[in-house]
Amino acid sequence: MSEVALNDTTIATGESASRAAILKRLRVTDNMFRGITRGCALFVLLILSGVILALVIGALPALHKFGFAFVYTEVWNPVTEEFGALAPIYGTLVTSIIAMVIAVPVGIMVAFFLTELCPKMLRRPIAIAIELLAGIPSIIYGIWGLFVFAPFLQKYIQPFLIDTFGNVPGLSSVFEGPPYGIGMLTAGLILAIMVLPFITAISRDVFDAVPPVLKEAAYGLGCTQWEVFRSVVLPYTKVGVIGGVMLGLGRALGETMAVTFVIGNAHKISASILQPGTTISAAIANEFTEAVSDLYTSSLTALGLILFIITFFVLAAARYMLLRLQKQGG
Repeated sequence: MSEVALNDTTIATGESASRAAILKRLRVTDNMFRGITRGCALFVLLILSGVILALVIGALPALHKFGFAFVYTEVWNPVTEEFGALAPIYGTLVTSIIAMVIAVPVGIMVAFFLTELCPKMLRRPIAIAIELLAGIPSIIYGIWGLFVFAPFLQKYIQPFLIDTFGNVPGLSSVFEGPPYGIGMLTAGLILAIMVLPFITAISRDVFDAVPPVLKEAAYGLGCTQWEVFRSVVLPYTKVGVIGGVMLGLGRALGETMAVTFVIGNAHKISASILQPGTTISAAIANEFTEAVSDLYTSSLTALGLILFIITFFVLAAARYMLLRLQKQGG
């Protein structure tokens, strides 16, 4: 009996040691994984801090010379070294607003069509075609916009807008001037095409996540497809939809090459969206290689810093809005 008890004790001791070794190995692995993930997060923050620091250091000479007036001054004259960021800021905001006004409703409606109304045999081809738009390089959009889209607008769309709204109070100044083809409206339309795939893809994914029982219950109560979309699908997926919209807005604010081709690159502010203008990213791309003086280079870097701040506050406001919506939804 003593030998049996001794063997049992030995086996139990061996099992305990093996279990302890396994637990120790798992604990070490978990600590390593936690350290790696923390290191990756800190590395991202370090890169972001480095970008901000580089922008601030580069922009200091311009900010020191012009002060806060740099933000609200329109003049941009490299010869006399007088620089102001108001025209690029205005162009960036106007083109982004035009793009979102067009892309958001179209993208959301296309997403609802793909999830609810589209025949199954056409659903995948249409979805793939829309998503392929996101893979087209921006310079291709720019070339197409300059040589195909802008002439079409100049010949057909812009004269129609000028004739239609030319005598309408309040809108006559918005659609005023000769039809150049290029301009802020053209840039906004190109941006709308570019951000449409992002909004559509994310909206479609969140629409697919709506429980079918909610839609079936609404249809059972006699709701129309529009009422189901407005009262069931959108309220259930509003957080995801807003996230997709903000992703598209971030792309629109920072787009460079496509806008550079079609906006006209004129440092001036005009009430008419048919007139040429410029954006922050387009101004930097056009003039950075020509910046021969330190103040000129610093002014362009300051433009980059302003674009970073605008994007940061836009995304921060979107994040705050999402948190509010999540709290309201419980």
